[in-house]
Amino acid sequence: MNAFNFLTPQRTPKAGTGITMMLDKGMGPVFLIDLLEISGRYADLAKFGWGTSAIHNRELIKEKVEIYHSYDVNPYPGGTLFEIAYSQNKLEEFLDEVDKLGFGAVEISDGTIEISKEERIEIISTVKEQGFLTITEVGKKDPHKDQLLSPEDRLEMVNLDLESGADLVLMEAREGGKGIGVFDNKGNVKEDELQTLIEGTPVDKIIWEAPRKAQQAYFILKLGVNVNLGNIPPDEITALETMRLGLRGDTLGKVNLG
Repeated sequence: MNAFNFLTPQRTPKAGTGITMMLDKGMGPVFLIDLLEISGRYADLAKFGWGTSAIHNRELIKEKVEIYHSYDVNPYPGGTLFEIAYSQNKLEEFLDEVDKLGFGAVEISDGTIEISKEERIEIISTVKEQGFLTITEVGKKDPHKDQLLSPEDRLEMVNLDLESGADLVLMEAREGGKGIGVFDNKGNVKEDELQTLIEGTPVDKIIWEAPRKAQQAYFILKLGVNVNLGNIPPDEITALETMRLGLRGDTLGKVNLG
């Protein structure tokens, strides 16, 4: 039983909704165990940021992957590493290594490269057939290129990915959450663009990258406590869960868990 259980509303983490994806930028295994002892029950996915898993000892990566799995958190390498492998025509080798390292998911993105719709569909099928949880990402890393994408462009890509077999779609916001995707240059949500996506996609299949507290609160109040949120800093997983439950001033008295 949790402390103060008589005051705590109930939510069911790891139920396939209300996904929390944390961003691992290179934590060591001891730190990771401590973190997951406290917050592991509130995390669903762990992204090894960009290409970080390529510069650490292979056995260390395997150890961390095993730790994540032991806490029922599904780890996967960042989309940038996928893009590097794809651009070097080494996708098969990449997927083989992902499997050998024990990762349970693969992110397919074109944040810094270009992939045609036809190739994207084929890659999704390949990753899915190999048994990975298949996550795609919509958006560009370069703010100038990303801003060329209209809400309708994003909507079309989300639906194409899902129709092609993707399990989840990440909405790009990067680590900073400014000037990318549905966020303006100050990190505020562009509500008209968000509304287009909400009305035209199955929202339960989208993970909104929302690294900032105000963004997380916005999505919880807008889409409910079980909205899927990503790029959460590891030390803020518990803080996010309290926000989902209305145990923090940002959402106190404003969320409905029923």
